[in-house]
Amino acid sequence: MKFSEDKLAKVSEIKARYPEGKQKSALLPLLHLAQEEFGGWLSADTMDYVAELLSITPIEVYEVATFYSMYNLKPVGKYMFEVCQTGPCMVRGCDDIIDYITEKLGIKPGETTTDGLFTLKTVECLGACGYAPMMQLGKFYREHLTKQRVDEIIKECRDKAALNN
Repeated sequence: MKFSEDKLAKVSEIKARYPEGKQKSALLPLLHLAQEEFGGWLSADTMDYVAELLSITPIEVYEVATFYSMYNLKPVGKYMFEVCQTGPCMVRGCDDIIDYITEKLGIKPGETTTDGLFTLKTVECLGACGYAPMMQLGKFYREHLTKQRVDEIIKECRDKAALNN
């Protein structure tokens, strides 16, 4: 396991942002880079590699990777539905949306469809309380979710996947 030359240059650039002896501060961006480079998730081998790059112990990496919901510790689908489940979203019906996605895709939170297209994940506040219920899909928020809106999003993802095959 090794980053490409481009990514190794990026690793050096990120580490250089921090004072000597404080390279551990680069852990979050390096985990993002590793997740992007190695299939959308962080295996134990990947986390060990990041630890080696930063000259820290693997447990220091595991502690961070398991704490933040933005890191995936097992393979995920091409489209990850990260549904907010905190107070405002709950009041506005996120539980119903999660149940609907579960029913529609046949997966529970933390699972991936057998075709590898969708993963359902519940997360803590995404900071868009005024648009509840909502979810993050890739880099974008999908807001004011309803069953109809969820159907449209699933169709959109399936259509995109069909175009890319």
